[in-house]
Amino acid sequence: MNFFITDDDVTVRSILAQIIEDEQLGQVVGEAEDGSELDGKRLNIKQVDILLIDLLMPNCDGLEAIQKIKPEFKGKIIMISQIESKELISEAYLLGIEHYIMKPINKIEVLSVIRKVINHTRLEQSLYDIQKSLSNVLQGSIPTQVNDQVFHDDSIKSYGQYLLSELGIAGESGSKDLMNILMFLYTYEKEYSFEKGFPALKDIFEQLASEKLGDAADERDVRREVKAAKQRVRRAVYQSLEHVASLGLIDFSNPKFEEYASHFFDFSVVRSKMTELKNETSSSYTSARINVKKFTQALYYEAKRLMQEKKG
Repeated sequence: MNFFITDDDVTVRSILAQIIEDEQLGQVVGEAEDGSELDGKRLNIKQVDILLIDLLMPNCDGLEAIQKIKPEFKGKIIMISQIESKELISEAYLLGIEHYIMKPINKIEVLSVIRKVINHTRLEQSLYDIQKSLSNVLQGSIPTQVNDQVFHDDSIKSYGQYLLSELGIAGESGSKDLMNILMFLYTYEKEYSFEKGFPALKDIFEQLASEKLGDAADERDVRREVKAAKQRVRRAVYQSLEHVASLGLIDFSNPKFEEYASHFFDFSVVRSKMTELKNETSSSYTSARINVKKFTQALYYEAKRLMQEKKG
């Protein structure tokens, strides 16, 4: 495995490099002291598999750097910081990081996280190789991309449907509402970008309800549809939480669990749901601490990432 370390503290870079090389996890092929020095294409040229990057840096912080190098950079990203802000950590996961390491550097934690990411990367590559080999056999040894078997077209809708299936809610009534939200965000970003942040979910629900009911609908009908759509979406997100938690309960190293648990949910909520399932207790979705905003944003960014990777 090839590693690249970005941190404005030379001591931290030295410690991480020493851990990686002493434990024979791979080799450090480059270092940088600020996010402004990173370029996705150059990282790919260096064949970087894992980028370790600090959250807080003087000129270009970790979040800005990740946004800059995506989608060119194809490797995995591990964020490092002493900041414990849930909002910043959540934003980092939404941008596509694999894991988060807290400072001060703890060797045991570093080894655990890096090994987990390495295993995940190798598993993904193995599955890709197996699917590619099967595809070549089934199609008369004609090379083809694995994703072509999964996605019928290059629209973000196709990738969104794939993710909802992966999350175990493709058949839920709220999945249609989630797809409508996904398409709304895609159109919105094209027209206005997200420079001022995502539009409020309340505004999205109202806009979609108005479009669904048409001009003849009055304000009361729109409010009723908004309420119903919110309930459908919340129920779907809760079902997805149960699905992901059950995967982790059976096998904590399950690739889908590792991929989706922290991206789509607050991990403390996933842990709580796993405990409920283990103890065979239950709670209604109305009382669960479900973050619909986090889920919809993660759905959009992940669908967009998959689409851009295939095009790239």
